[in-house]
Amino acid sequence: MIATILLQAGGGFGATQLITFGLIAVVFYFFMIRPQVKKQKDQKKYVNELKKGDKVITTAGIHGRILEIAETTFLVEVENGKIRFDKSAISLEASKALNTPPVVTKA
Repeated sequence: MIATILLQAGGGFGATQLITFGLIAVVFYFFMIRPQVKKQKDQKKYVNELKKGDKVITTAGIHGRILEIAETTFLVEVENGKIRFDKSAISLEASKALNTPPVVTKA
């Protein structure tokens, strides 16, 4: 169907158009799909490496310390109690921020 539309519109489907569509697909892969897949792998690796006592921040912004690790959940100690979170609720970006030293500037 797409070939029919292209034939009616341009009189043919040339090699230049094929190369253009191929380049668009390659650019789309390297700038959109590949970074997202890498980010998902890093997130999964980070969550699997967490252990009891690690400080975490959830995607909702809740800060706490891991008390218990179950198959699909974490029990996190917060200031006034304990909350159970799904493993996908732990934020990789925010947790990296916990491990970086604060920036000190001199006035």
